[in-house]
Amino acid sequence: MPQLNPSPWFATIIFTWLVFLVILPSKVMAHEFPNEPTLLSAKMPKTEPWTWPWN
Repeated sequence: MPQLNPSPWFATIIFTWLVFLVILPSKVMAHEFPNEPTLLSAKMPKTEPWTWPWN
């Protein structure tokens, strides 16, 4: 049964994990968002109650 022979697949597995652990994290961490989030002011906005007639 050739699928039980790890020799042809071991190098592929090692190379795949090398890519996942070395190359991809640096690319993900270098990602920048197109627009930076703005900080909201600390004061709360004043809200008005609704004056809907319920009857």
